[in-house]
Amino acid sequence: MATIRRFEDLKCWQAGRTLKQQVYRLTRRQAFSRDLPLVSQIRRAASSVTSNIAEGFERDGNREFVSFLSISKGSCGEVKDHLYTALDERYIAENEFENTYKLADEAGQRIGAFMRYLEQSDLKGRKFAGRSRSSTTRNPEP
Repeated sequence: MATIRRFEDLKCWQAGRTLKQQVYRLTRRQAFSRDLPLVSQIRRAASSVTSNIAEGFERDGNREFVSFLSISKGSCGEVKDHLYTALDERYIAENEFENTYKLADEAGQRIGAFMRYLEQSDLKGRKFAGRSRSSTTRNPEP
């Protein structure tokens, strides 16, 4: 298996990026873009998905990384909730809701799977090298 050297290599980050791109596309639409509080909230939640994965990765310790991944996963749920508001207000069509909801769900599932992998791993990262078996490189996502 390949070693993950950058957060951009993580499948969960890539899924989050796709979600974020879709959210930004939807919120640029005229009707949606006028609801500034909702646009701000859903964009921040979508951005939180990828930014927390990146920040956690850069912390060099699996325990902290899992904590940041948990925040990222929660942000996927927040995006889903805001999508319901956008649908209810008719800013997006049903098929757009379903497609974007699936992107959020996929990102959340990938994050959850990676969290479980890290929690079970004996490799704790550079930060914990003195406390347990360790490695200076990250293991790939399952």
